[in-house]
Amino acid sequence: MEQATKDLMKALTECIAACNHCFDECLKEEHVKHMAACIRSDRECADICTLTLSMLTREGSLKTDILNLCAITCQACGEECAKHDHEHCQACARACFACAEACRTHPLMA
Repeated sequence: MEQATKDLMKALTECIAACNHCFDECLKEEHVKHMAACIRSDRECADICTLTLSMLTREGSLKTDILNLCAITCQACGEECAKHDHEHCQACARACFACAEACRTHPLMA
C-alpha cells in the first residue's frame, strides 16, 4: 500500500474519532438544539469517512467519486464545527479540514 493511502487512512480514522467525540460532547451541551447542525454534520462526516476508509481497502470503480464526496463532507463539517467555540468542535474542525485536504490531494484525485 502506498504512503499516500496510509496517510489518508490515518486522516480518515482521526476524523471519524474527532466527529464521534464532538457528536457525543455536543449532546451534553446545555443548549443542545443550538448544536443540531453540528451534530448532524458530525454524524454524516463520520459515516462518509467510514465508507471511504472501507473503500480504500479494496478495488472499486467509484474511488474518485467517494474521495470527492468525502472531501466535500469533511470540509462542510469542519466549517460547521469551526462556528462553535467548544474545544471539541474546534478539534473536530481541525481533523475535518485535514481529512478534506488528504482526500483532495490523494493521487487518485489527480
